[in-house]
Amino acid sequence: MKRWLAALVLIALGLAAWFAGHQQALRQASGWDQQVYVWQRVWTPQHADALARSRDLFGALRVLALQVHPREGWREIPADLSLLKRDGRPLWLVARLDGQLPQLDQEAIIQRLLALTQRWQAAGLPVTGVEIDHDAATARLPDYQRFLQRLRQRLPAALQLGITALPAWIGSPNLPGVLQQADSSVLQVHAVLSPQQGLFDGPLALRWVRQYAAVTAKPFRVALPAYGMALLGFDAQGAQVESESSLRVAGNGRELTVAPQQLADFLQTLAQQTPPRLRGVIWFRLPLADDRRAWSLATLRAVIERRPLNVDWQVKFRPQPQQNGLYDLIIHNNGPVDAPLPQEVVIRADDCLAADAVGNYRLESAPQRQRFIRISSDQLRAGQSRPLGWLRCQQLTPGGTLVTP
Repeated sequence: MKRWLAALVLIALGLAAWFAGHQQALRQASGWDQQVYVWQRVWTPQHADALARSRDLFGALRVLALQVHPREGWREIPADLSLLKRDGRPLWLVARLDGQLPQLDQEAIIQRLLALTQRWQAAGLPVTGVEIDHDAATARLPDYQRFLQRLRQRLPAALQLGITALPAWIGSPNLPGVLQQADSSVLQVHAVLSPQQGLFDGPLALRWVRQYAAVTAKPFRVALPAYGMALLGFDAQGAQVESESSLRVAGNGRELTVAPQQLADFLQTLAQQTPPRLRGVIWFRLPLADDRRAWSLATLRAVIERRPLNVDWQVKFRPQPQQNGLYDLIIHNNGPVDAPLPQEVVIRADDCLAADAVGNYRLESAPQRQRFIRISSDQLRAGQSRPLGWLRCQQLTPGGTLVTP
């Protein structure tokens, strides 16, 4: 029995050492630590898989725990505390306070945060700090500073206080006073422009990071996007965007995405001239298997580990049994990263009797060429496949398939 227990202890120590070593290697490669936001409002069994497969990538988790919205009111997120305890990584409890709130109910927010942190700590969670995500209007920064000062006085001294900062605040004379109340901050450089301008602008984000580094005297991290969203339209409150949860709005929206190469280029440039006090990167958000607008974990891993981000498309021909010359066509993403479906697939073949496209494609047919043209864009995750169409041809031309990304 003692030998069996000793063996288990050695295995556990070995795994812990491996994870720690891999994290150290990632830090040495970039000079920064990597963290991730767990932002889903509903926890599912997929969280266990995502957390397990990302243990070697992220040194800490920033978990959405509380949301206050002018229309939806108060919402505590029922995070899986037992899962987080088993995971064991340092945790930041994140409170999202919507910028459209007429004013902050400071005492009520503080009471909720204190109760949540006490509950998490009583459950055995390694809570490192509390992060406030509040997109306050620049003119209201003095009020926000007073709230943070009051919160800092009430939080236990052992807990850090962090805030999410916006590029729009950088020129404000009130920003240094706000930052002084927190132990650290996170500069969000995604989804801060109008949706028509896209999710992320690399050169602009680099400029913001450098300007911000010149303002803050405290350690900071940069929040980067690993997701997409749909622009559904506009209402009285502004743009309607849909990302991790459905707004249940009829009709199709305009999909906004960030290419992995954009982030890889941004990180490479940032690493060449690292601003002072920059400590790391926080990715938004933890990829789940059914989160169709989030990058896959394979893609996020490839970007973090600075792997080549080459797209590799493969067209698979699946012959139908007892149907001479009839093939189902499958487009397969054989590369390491998620990518938009290719614009066009051309298949050369002789004696084709019939063919058709499905899903995101339409067909232009010629005697010796079947041309599948994309009519609607969508992301295809690394390692996944999508139906392209079908054809019935007597002879396929060897090497006669051309894919245009």
